[in-house]
Amino acid sequence: MGTRQRSREFALQALFQLDFNENNSIDVVELFCNNFEVPNNARPFFSRLVEGVLQHKNEIDKFIERFSSNWKISRMSRVDRNIMRIAVFELLYCDDIPFKVSINEAVNLGKKYGTKESGAFINGILDSIHTFSSKKQ
Repeated sequence: MGTRQRSREFALQALFQLDFNENNSIDVVELFCNNFEVPNNARPFFSRLVEGVLQHKNEIDKFIERFSSNWKISRMSRVDRNIMRIAVFELLYCDDIPFKVSINEAVNLGKKYGTKESGAFINGILDSIHTFSSKKQ
């Protein structure tokens, strides 16, 4: 497993924990890293993802809801919504990551950690967001 892929998995776990406890504190992220031993080589990208999602969460959630056809963010599973938060952050704020990589990694995380429908659900929303955002440029 690559370093970035591993960073995404740790970011999903940390964001899930923050979402579950309704806490967006960076202190909790540091506690997560210490308790779950996020490897040093995975920490920079992990931190970029978690901090970026937390910083832009309201905007990211609006994008997800806008393109999710009658699904409120609060009704989505915590796993699916946090996978999409990571991917949307990458799509909107990480020019160094090809959109296909962000979407593919999110779909794979959905298949691994979500339900049997998660991969298709995540793919549909992220593809719509990408199509919209690429037309704006």
